[in-house]
Amino acid sequence: MIYLITGGERSGKSSYAQNLALQLSDAPMYVATARKWDSDFQNRIDRHQQERDERWTNVEKEKYLSEIDFTGKVALIDCVTLWLTNFFVDTKNEVSLSLEEAKAEFEKIAKQPHTALIIVTNEIGMGVHAETHIGRKFTELQGWMNQFLASKADEVVLMVSGIPVTIKGENSKT
Repeated sequence: MIYLITGGERSGKSSYAQNLALQLSDAPMYVATARKWDSDFQNRIDRHQQERDERWTNVEKEKYLSEIDFTGKVALIDCVTLWLTNFFVDTKNEVSLSLEEAKAEFEKIAKQPHTALIIVTNEIGMGVHAETHIGRKFTELQGWMNQFLASKADEVVLMVSGIPVTIKGENSKT
């Protein structure tokens, strides 16, 4: 089962995803995709780590998530936006190459015999128009990756002001 949890910044995505993981498993895996860019980001990482207790297995992996063994596990991947940033920076802001590499990596993950993958992503194209050309390129990359992930997901939940709205899957109206 693949769940995609999407929404804007501070919409409640991570909390919802963590609660879902704990409903599905007594010992879920948390996969953090962030690079530690600066001290502010390290503080954010520390805060997120403090939200999880001893039931969680924490794994930090910036890009090559397929190197992780997901066999039989409930895994929460948080988040696609930070993961894509790593591809985008490493390809010197090349959208098509970043998208190709990220899609290929996800396909390898999805083929593993996991119990559930819970993927957190951001809807960055619904907010303020990016001020820079690079920002607009990344917004395109994020949108295309989100469409790809949504097409692969069994259930897609949009978080709005802390409220989960199922837009694909068991409880959706589609």
